[in-house]
Amino acid sequence: MLEMKNQSWGEDYFFESSPSEPVRRFRLAGQQAIKLRLKAGDKLCIVSQDKVQNCELIVLDSQGKSAPELLDPRKPVAALAIQQQLQQNGSAADKLRNQLASWQLDATHLEQVLSVSGSEAANFKAISDLTVVVAAAGAKMAVDEQNPVTEVDITITYADQTECPLPEPLGPIKTELRIPRASARTYEVKKGEWIQIIDVSGKQCSDFVAFDKQALDQGIEIPLDATSTRTVIGLSNPVPGLHSRFLGTDLLSMVEVVQDTVGRHDSFLLACTPKYYDDSGYFGHISCTENFNRVLAPFGIKPRAGWPAINLFFNTAIDASGAVFMDEPWSRAGDYVLFRADRDLVCASSACPDDIDPANGWHPTDIHVRIYGAEQQFPRAIAHRTTSEELPRMTKASGFHSRTSELTKKFIDYAGYWVATEYNGWGANAEYLACRERVAVLDLSALRKFEVVGPDAVAFLQYVLTQNVSRMAIGEIAHSAICLETGGMIDDGTIFRMGEQAYRWICGAEYTGVWMREKAQQKGFKVSIRNATEQLDNLAVQGPKSRELLSEIVWTSDSQPSVEKLKWFHFTIGRLGGPTGIPVMISRTGYTGELGYEVWCHPDDSPTVWDAVWQAGQAYDIAPMGFDALDILRIEAGLSMADHEFSHDITPFEAGTGFSVPLNSKQEDFIGRAALARQTPESRDKLVGMILEGGDAAAHGDHVYNGRFPVGIVTSATYSPLMGKQIAMVRIAPDFAHIGTRLEVGKLDGQQKRLAGQVVKLPFYDPKREKLLS
Repeated sequence: MLEMKNQSWGEDYFFESSPSEPVRRFRLAGQQAIKLRLKAGDKLCIVSQDKVQNCELIVLDSQGKSAPELLDPRKPVAALAIQQQLQQNGSAADKLRNQLASWQLDATHLEQVLSVSGSEAANFKAISDLTVVVAAAGAKMAVDEQNPVTEVDITITYADQTECPLPEPLGPIKTELRIPRASARTYEVKKGEWIQIIDVSGKQCSDFVAFDKQALDQGIEIPLDATSTRTVIGLSNPVPGLHSRFLGTDLLSMVEVVQDTVGRHDSFLLACTPKYYDDSGYFGHISCTENFNRVLAPFGIKPRAGWPAINLFFNTAIDASGAVFMDEPWSRAGDYVLFRADRDLVCASSACPDDIDPANGWHPTDIHVRIYGAEQQFPRAIAHRTTSEELPRMTKASGFHSRTSELTKKFIDYAGYWVATEYNGWGANAEYLACRERVAVLDLSALRKFEVVGPDAVAFLQYVLTQNVSRMAIGEIAHSAICLETGGMIDDGTIFRMGEQAYRWICGAEYTGVWMREKAQQKGFKVSIRNATEQLDNLAVQGPKSRELLSEIVWTSDSQPSVEKLKWFHFTIGRLGGPTGIPVMISRTGYTGELGYEVWCHPDDSPTVWDAVWQAGQAYDIAPMGFDALDILRIEAGLSMADHEFSHDITPFEAGTGFSVPLNSKQEDFIGRAALARQTPESRDKLVGMILEGGDAAAHGDHVYNGRFPVGIVTSATYSPLMGKQIAMVRIAPDFAHIGTRLEVGKLDGQQKRLAGQVVKLPFYDPKREKLLS
């Protein structure tokens, strides 16, 4: 469970350096500020990702006095956005206030700032040494507004810099050491201390070994052991989250993986050995094994012909035939892995000397190690990149996390957010039953929210969405797919009509926003597409009692429909508890097939919203719900999911969402229309249900057979508590998709074991959608 890549300074801004040129890149999150130091001749470039977000710059001379003229000759102005943010209540305002105070900035500094428009790239050149504070500030967005404060990209090109800069420390450093290329070093850490292993220049492997210090003092070697680790945790390599531990040969944890900005390593091979180089004809080539033998000898550790190690940044994998292959590392300059020691350790790290293959990008470089004290706290996180070029993004926690984490520790990284899989004392089955019989709550804040506003909003959405949005009323919601020119789906979601030319697109993928901006620019649409995900959390309240529960706690004005009268796939604006309560948006939507709603709010208000729903829900025996239960519910309801029912090579008709493609009633052209129109109904694979006989479970990716040869594939499968049977959603060739057709799901190699079943119509549960529409 993680999210980031080349360095982070916390959750709000991210850093990456280049090994080949004196450049540093930063991504500054909305409502955040960053302090940078420039020398004379350094260049600063600021770019708004959505071409809308403005910035304000506070420029300081060496004495800490305002000196905007050192960066730009334009007349400074009084800060507007910074003041707007500071005047509000909430976590973002508090954080900015504390930052400015820690940087010894007061109201006088806010009287002379440089204002940077988001419409164009802003370029500056320092004429003297200076400090600049860049703030992407602004007031927080209410649920019925569409003006989120969004992120900006910052690039510094240094006038004089000869070596690749290290990332900023994660916190106060206890000690650090550099491991020069083709060498190894040892270091000791205490239980609870943190070990950050940094790839200085990128594409450099680093082997890591560790021993129990107390056992070594007694003459006993207890090293890290990859076989023990894989056997116990059930993964080839630990990742931050539930499966985060590297074990020793005594089957007890030695280190925990807390953050990983690469996610591509191995722990199933040896560190490079003399034999490898000898067999390749490079006799006498230095190896990590020899380097380890030398540096570990003073601890009484016996030399080995090959050292089993955690091979950090080593890009190896195992193909379907079992063969191990390798390629250049994925790591970039500043990438790292952060461990926490679970006992006192003697550690050794290498900077691999391999220069005869792609293991180190053909060019070995340095590794850097930082040790942080046990008193520090760093969040678990995994790195993701929306595009290959951008800076990494670390796993986030929603505003509801302070409440959900009190009820469970079982979280996974889902689309860059920590989501609960199930809750202590409930479990997937009980959570499922609560949703089917009473009411359950689920944090769905990982969904992406994009504000689409402008004079061409309708025309633009008609072009990029399959749905006919021009027929929607204000306050209405519709489901839509987004397709490639081939007709394959890249995403699906719901579109909210907020105004005449104002919409809110809710979807699953961060990349969808990037893609939409690209299409708008290519076609010249006058529309802004702004990411509001970090300004909007959403809590799904699902189940037969959801309407009664929310009716008790949500107030709406006379101009808005009440919760009791809210129609399916419509939304209303209200307040929590009364006319002066927290603003919320309530939509009659969900992903369970039950009567249900989603409550949308600002993350600052999420804990209060959770508490209100949870307290009122006690009368209905409410339960929290994790994603394991949600998966059962959505499969029973026949609802599609990305990378299961649809992908870039599956059309909406084949994914079971053809209802969102009104080819007859929508006259405008849209991306993928021609390809979808060419696909006749008779030629399409069909998404249908299959009820299996017996208790054996099918799984995503299993082939569905008619005789010896496959005729389809299982897209999703689960055990249905309601039906008491194993069920599956399957995509089948049209000749075999008829209701009542008997087919088999292949297990093992597809031939040795078969699970018999029968094709049925979707959905399995509530086929007439009577409960959903009640």
